[in-house]
Amino acid sequence: MQDLQFDELSRRFKEHGFSLYIIGGTSRDLLLGREFLDRDYCTDATPKDMRLFLSEANFVFANFGSVRYPSSFGEVDITTLREEGEYLDHRHPSKITFVKDTKLDYLRRDFTVNAIYLDEDYKIIDYCGGMDDLHNKVIRFIGEAKKRVEEDPLRILRAERFSKVLGFEIEPNSQRAMDEGRSLLKLLNPAKVEEERKKLER
Repeated sequence: MQDLQFDELSRRFKEHGFSLYIIGGTSRDLLLGREFLDRDYCTDATPKDMRLFLSEANFVFANFGSVRYPSSFGEVDITTLREEGEYLDHRHPSKITFVKDTKLDYLRRDFTVNAIYLDEDYKIIDYCGGMDDLHNKVIRFIGEAKKRVEEDPLRILRAERFSKVLGFEIEPNSQRAMDEGRSLLKLLNPAKVEEERKKLER
């Protein structure tokens, strides 16, 4: 279990006093032994910090805490650890606040299996039973399922996609929240919904 791109970047961050973690679908698939094409990392460095030692990165979305780094392995998404405000439009948080602690960052993430952090030594950091759900092949919302669906109804389609791709069952309470909140999909940008549906159909 190793990601050479992560090892290279992690050393670079450490040299400048920051930590880098593997997160999301990347850590999930790495732990499952699945091939992964997308690389999602997170860090306690802010975009302003990263400008000092990742000058070749793309900072177009820096205001949202997201930096894209070009590499021989493909583009890497690096996101600053953060807390999020309320979702007023059923899609985006009203504000974001950069933080230093993964224990604050995980609360904003959607599913337990996508909130498993791997540090520079590949040590597992799991605050919400993600490893148990990974082992038991379960898709489960973090926190109150109904609230997570209302925040961003697109999570309904994401849950169904992960269930299909991974062969995992959706936890009953999460499934109930998805069924009850399905009508909220009509509030979203139709293009985003269609994009997610196409991913589900692959």
